[in-house]
Amino acid sequence: MKKHKTTFGYEIKEIYTPEDLKDFDPEKELGKPGEPPFTRGIYPNMYRGKIWTMRQYAGFGTAEQTNERFRYLLSQGQTGLSLAFDLPTQLGYDADHPMSEGEVGRTGVSISTLNDMREVFRDIDQAKVSTSMTINATASIILAFYTIIAEEKGASREKLSGTVQNDILKEFAARGNYIYPVEPSMRLVGDIIEFTAKYMPKWNPISISGYHYREAGANSVQELAFTFADAIAYVEEVLKRGIDIDEFAPRLSFFFNAQINFFEEIAKFRAARRIWYKIMKYRFKAKNPKSMRLRFHTQTAGSSLTAQEPMNNIIRTTIEALAAVLGGTQSLHTNSYDEALSLPTKESVLLALRTQQIIAYETDIADTVDPLAGSYFIESLTNEIEEKVMEYLEKIDSLGGAVEAVRIGFFQKEIEESAYNYQKEIESCERIIVGVNAYKTENAQNSDIEIFHLPEDVQEERIRKLKEYKSKRSKDFLKYLRILKEKAKTSENLMPYIFDAAKNGATLGEISDTLREVWGTYDELKT
Repeated sequence: MKKHKTTFGYEIKEIYTPEDLKDFDPEKELGKPGEPPFTRGIYPNMYRGKIWTMRQYAGFGTAEQTNERFRYLLSQGQTGLSLAFDLPTQLGYDADHPMSEGEVGRTGVSISTLNDMREVFRDIDQAKVSTSMTINATASIILAFYTIIAEEKGASREKLSGTVQNDILKEFAARGNYIYPVEPSMRLVGDIIEFTAKYMPKWNPISISGYHYREAGANSVQELAFTFADAIAYVEEVLKRGIDIDEFAPRLSFFFNAQINFFEEIAKFRAARRIWYKIMKYRFKAKNPKSMRLRFHTQTAGSSLTAQEPMNNIIRTTIEALAAVLGGTQSLHTNSYDEALSLPTKESVLLALRTQQIIAYETDIADTVDPLAGSYFIESLTNEIEEKVMEYLEKIDSLGGAVEAVRIGFFQKEIEESAYNYQKEIESCERIIVGVNAYKTENAQNSDIEIFHLPEDVQEERIRKLKEYKSKRSKDFLKYLRILKEKAKTSENLMPYIFDAAKNGATLGEISDTLREVWGTYDELKT
């Protein structure tokens, strides 16, 4: 029997009345859009002033194939780019490394050299388009590649806008794409934040990600709590360098999941803004209101997509996109209906983009700011989520903060328990998944669904290009790798030296290997 409760176990009542908000102070807890505590949105007119950025996540195979997909999406009205990288790129291996075998171009584009990045952004004006790059352990190298090729085209780094994810703590706790031990990994995060604050004022140096916690099985409260705990750790990492909070905090950004629990997700986004405002104002004593505004990208939930009856995923994604918009997101990716089966096809990703465009331009959803404000249910749920998140943050503080909580496995255990309970609900039919545990179409076939197939020769083509690149470069890169190695032994910011190595021909794998020689790698089994 279906239970009426949220993902974090809050019992949803049959009806909500003013009694549920008797201690609620609208002026204090709501305010106006664009004003503290930003519950109702970070800008006064929100989507009446500017529609959220439509940023479809893309990237596969070779640089040329990804460039073709990018230019196609831009031609169809996409307003921002979002780049996916394959596992070797994320883990610091070139395409010709033995560890890359079988994974080149599979989960994203393969990037080993500056030439690869040049090809990805061929005929794309980087000064005019915002680019988000989902990269963490090698974020410093990817940012260097991206910036160098933009400058070659005449775009100064000061004018570039975009984001590198650069959120390594969630990799240790939920995703696994880390390279170095925790301490040097945190150093690199801080290096990027410090560097961009000085030289790339329009760039978001980090996208602190709750999305992957949620995809791993966390509930909505855990998603916010673990994300904000990570954010606190990153802020402290930069503050200990002697940098003022208001010099870098305005460019911190976040990345959240939009699940199928419609009202819960809307309340989560509203609570998140209020929580971040309080953290920045009272914990870190920020003075600039921009430091207290929570700017976030949203992606609809990959974990909600089903391989069974995949066309149902169109409806799921639409509902999740609506929750993100009603929750006040600044940027949105809508998943394609076939993603439980393969990488999305050109046709399915276009339909996903059209979903956003229909919401934005054919409905009245964007006409007014925070239209659900004042709802007894929404405000009660927003308050409940905020209270539960604050309890988690107190617990994490008592453990020594996010780094220590990750090190001892606290986040991991909490997520595992939440994921287990969620699966039990599905198996007992307490949670209905249409087409999976209820209302199943007998003998349903997916044979009429077009499946994306990656060309078989991707790895061979990438190795050939890499060999050609290495044969034509000078030996200057070796000098710059030696300098980087020596600087890695100090506490200096490494970004200028990574730029120098990249500019002089070093590959992503060579730069990563140089840092591996100094720092070693993280072994979860030994922690």
